[in-house]
Amino acid sequence: MCLFLFLLFLLLISAGPKCKAQSAGNSPASAARLAERVQQFVREQHWAEVVEAVKNLPDRDAELDFAYGTALAQLGRLDDAKESLLTGRVLAPQDKRFPIELAGVAFKQKRYPEASGWMRRALRIDAGDEYANDFLGTVYFLQNNLAAAVKYWNRVDKPYIEAVGPEHELRIRPALLDRALAFSPASVMRLDELETTRARLEGLEVFGEPRIRLAAKPDGKFDAILNLAERNGFGEGVWEALISTFSGVAYQTVYPEYDNIGGAAIDVASLVRWDAQKRRLTASLSGPLRANPKWRYRVGLDLRNENWDIRESFAGTSPSLGSLNLRREAGGASIESFNSGRWGWGAGFEFSHRDYRSLVTGPGLPPESLLPGAQLKQTARIYSVLMRVPEHRFVLNTSAASQLGRIWSQPAHAFGKVQGGLRAEWFPRAQGDDYAVRSEARSGGTTGQVPFDELFMLGMERDNDLWLRGHVGTRDGRKGSAPLGHNYFLWNSEIDKNIYGNGLVTLKISPFLDTGKIIDDSTSLGSRLWLWDTGVQAKARVVGVGVTFIYGKDLRTGNNAFYFTAGSGGRRASVP
Repeated sequence: MCLFLFLLFLLLISAGPKCKAQSAGNSPASAARLAERVQQFVREQHWAEVVEAVKNLPDRDAELDFAYGTALAQLGRLDDAKESLLTGRVLAPQDKRFPIELAGVAFKQKRYPEASGWMRRALRIDAGDEYANDFLGTVYFLQNNLAAAVKYWNRVDKPYIEAVGPEHELRIRPALLDRALAFSPASVMRLDELETTRARLEGLEVFGEPRIRLAAKPDGKFDAILNLAERNGFGEGVWEALISTFSGVAYQTVYPEYDNIGGAAIDVASLVRWDAQKRRLTASLSGPLRANPKWRYRVGLDLRNENWDIRESFAGTSPSLGSLNLRREAGGASIESFNSGRWGWGAGFEFSHRDYRSLVTGPGLPPESLLPGAQLKQTARIYSVLMRVPEHRFVLNTSAASQLGRIWSQPAHAFGKVQGGLRAEWFPRAQGDDYAVRSEARSGGTTGQVPFDELFMLGMERDNDLWLRGHVGTRDGRKGSAPLGHNYFLWNSEIDKNIYGNGLVTLKISPFLDTGKIIDDSTSLGSRLWLWDTGVQAKARVVGVGVTFIYGKDLRTGNNAFYFTAGSGGRRASVP
């Protein structure tokens, strides 16, 4: 009898939950009826009924979670909708509907970066989803990230461009501007066409930062608006002309430039420096070859009279390792091809003559590098975009350059130089340039008998582009206090942060870290150890003219370096 009662008790316990579940309507048949009823509500867009039918269910499957989350979103309960959709996504991680709907919730909350993140997750599940690609393109369009918008719109054959034109009247010849455009009206703009157009507009060298924006039309098409700040003559207005020309007066330099002659994107650029220790005069003429923005020619000359004093440091006790006066005259020509937004190349030649005076020999001036006489040099350069990720605002560029020369000294010598580099740029925020991260690695080497002024130098000097920002390339105004040699490696990195801007004046603060080494076994010019520099830059831009103040610290010696530069730097005036 006891055993019978005990078995009956166990039977009642096991049957109780089943009865309770059946009474609650959770039997397989009732669950199927509930799911069908919920789907009917969804089809009829009766969102309140969906919420009422599902909200009290203790255990929902992924389908009910999706219906519940969708209904909550339609009723404006966005936080609750997000919670339900996240729960359902755990149950069905490969169901693209969940990240798509979560993107929609974030979009309604104007959280555009979050919306784009969810939509990218959906496309990882189904890269061909037309709605997801169109939606993601729209999100990037609203964030002013045109390249990313076009990338995803292209997958659904958008954006269709109805008309193309500048935002305001320009002086450049309309035919020349039209030939710079790789896309055309009455067609779909492709991403490669957009990037090629940007490259060729920059190559015209009369537009500071060419921008292209799209204006949406009611029929779903777009007008392409060219937002171009054009440089003409000496500048727009007296103040801009004065600031641009005389920005380098503090270091005895002026930059006379005249842009866009006759609206043909032909520029004259020059640099005049009357510093007694490093006099220099450069001038160049450049323009589109045969009125084609794909090609740009440049011819120029460069005259130098420089005093060099070779030392191991720009500060502290550092005896002279030799000194000289260098006189060099050079002229040359080059051509550059903006083949596409992905890659381009350039080639040129330079004829020069040099001689050395007031020579004081020492270990820093090896006789084999003091080669006077006439020289002919051929130059070549190629560059390309290795990686461009517009949705993350990241680009990785690479470049390579070579020089082959022959100098008719006594006896004649031939030499070669090669350089290569990688440069990465990343804007961490979804829009704007409040933060910018840049990193660049470069390396180079030589072969044969290289003239003294063709050696590589690591340090801040206005005629040098290999800046190690805790080392100054001059001492008492004379060049020669930075590491010199035949082979080098240099890595620069910095982070820009916007501090102030009002349209006319902008100010950025940029902490940096540099490292590099000159490798030169034949002389005492090289850096025997790896050099590490850190510091901060203050970058200001006033009426389009850049001004940079630099504080750098050599972490090996503890030396402090202060430097200032402004204006165009005369780079466009240099011999090719």
